[in-house]
Amino acid sequence: MAAESAADTAAARAESAEHLAALAGEHVDHRFKGLPPDADGLTVGELTAQRRNLFTDGFTTPVLALSAERLEHNLQLMETYATRHGLAFAPHGKTSMAPQLFHRQIEYGAWGITLAVPHQVRVARAFGTQRIFLANELVDPAALKWVASQLAADPAFRFICYVDSVRGVELMDAALRASRSESARSRSGPTRPVDVVVELAAGDGARTGVRTEAECAVVADAVAATDTLRLVGVAGYEGEVPDANPERVHAWLRRLTALAADFDKAGRFAAAGLDEIVVSAGGSAWFDAVADVFAGIPELSLPVLKLLRSGAYVSHDDGHYRRITPFNRVPDEGALHPAFRLWAQVVSRPSPEQAFVNAGKRDAAYDLDLPFAQVVRSGAEERPATGITVTGLSDQHGWLRTAPEVDLRVGDWVGLGLSHPCTSFDKWQLIPLAEADGTVVDYIRTFF
Repeated sequence: MAAESAADTAAARAESAEHLAALAGEHVDHRFKGLPPDADGLTVGELTAQRRNLFTDGFTTPVLALSAERLEHNLQLMETYATRHGLAFAPHGKTSMAPQLFHRQIEYGAWGITLAVPHQVRVARAFGTQRIFLANELVDPAALKWVASQLAADPAFRFICYVDSVRGVELMDAALRASRSESARSRSGPTRPVDVVVELAAGDGARTGVRTEAECAVVADAVAATDTLRLVGVAGYEGEVPDANPERVHAWLRRLTALAADFDKAGRFAAAGLDEIVVSAGGSAWFDAVADVFAGIPELSLPVLKLLRSGAYVSHDDGHYRRITPFNRVPDEGALHPAFRLWAQVVSRPSPEQAFVNAGKRDAAYDLDLPFAQVVRSGAEERPATGITVTGLSDQHGWLRTAPEVDLRVGDWVGLGLSHPCTSFDKWQLIPLAEADGTVVDYIRTFF
């Protein structure tokens, strides 16, 4: 079995590498914002090999760039953090929806990738991701049929999703039983049960999840009454704790770990073939609390997979996540670096107090904060954007307020920091990965 498992893993890695390599064969054209017009017809691999400079080799504004050095730093930092605290790491892939970054995250020690909806799972599977945690309940029959087919076709594929109601369990069971019947008629491979974790809600009025421990037990018993589902643990999202502060978040996490211990004591993790108990939490605001509380999980009947799911770290940001990152509370553990910069060009300077750049809501995240003016480039000169503030966004324009003494001219480039990675990545299909001097060393493809 070990030899088979190793062979399956090697085959999966080879297939993943093949699919990632295929991205380099995609042709550059009008679909991709900001890329040089004279690159049309080149493949992404050919354009990458030219190592063009973001500022001097034909890129057009607006153009979003990802810092190669800062991305590397963030990947290394979270690998070190998870290892130091004995956590497995399944970063949330909805942040980037970039299989190249999924691959890098797994190279840097990630157990697998967390996702939110079936489309995202299909993207990850298309690029060879072998371990997926779906932080949502899955009750769509077509999606469950597809997941069942993936489990049947690939013994090395691990899939876990939430359950948070008896009704949800019933719908999942019915869909999976129908899928089994169809598989039996077509004589396809043997099916495996779908692994599930009971989601504990973060409190009254929070998002999804079972509201009380007693109700969690009822849902767990409903899972046990099926042979299409297998209970493997408990999970939740502490970012939804109402009026969150360290005390409230720690208290909820202790409820989650106590629920795992109570389930174990009651024999609810005695399913055939189960070799570990999954306990999972962790967004990007409170992973220090997750590390604290998970360190105190008592010894259970099986080893515990302590699964952290933070996702925004990969690019970090200059606004919301810079303010709320746990590294502000634990500075000795390190610091994430914002890796995005959106370059826009000044297209109008109607007064000494006002200017407009050619990037707006279609290009920049704005749901949590407006962009932040960071630097100005005039030709080869780059200087801090002192005295320049973004005050609003139209669809294709950014509104700037400038102090009267600011030297800002039509044609200058303004480098903008962004807030909220999830709504930054989703506006760009092909993102230059640039070194500090502007040399573009890769292009990150997204699939939203």
